[in-house]
Amino acid sequence: MNRSRLGALALAPLLAAAGLAAVPGPSVGAAPAAPAARTVTIRAENTDLSGSVRSSRASCRSEVPVVVFKQKGSRGGGDDRRFAMDTSGPDGAWDTGNTGTEGRFYARVAPSPGCQGDTSPTIRAERDD
Repeated sequence: MNRSRLGALALAPLLAAAGLAAVPGPSVGAAPAAPAARTVTIRAENTDLSGSVRSSRASCRSEVPVVVFKQKGSRGGGDDRRFAMDTSGPDGAWDTGNTGTEGRFYARVAPSPGCQGDTSPTIRAERDD
């Protein structure tokens, strides 16, 4: 038997008597909980852009910055332009108001501690003349 193992065995009765015996439970170095899934939606009513942030964890849907991008060419081609930003309300709803701009748009929420990021599908906003 090696010395460290022998020392641990000798200390076990002393630790138990002092109430410091090992107790099953989370360890100090335990991995953090997995980030909660989060979904961002976008819709257009004429050129008014709005949507919601959904998550099972309230802190992942309330007061979340939502960035709206105007798509240029193919999505994610590096030429999409940051177009508008809003912060979701307590229920996860967000609304840029009437932008007056037609085109293709998508919304994105960045990952944050305990919450995953997400990007919505692309939608088309058109004026109803």
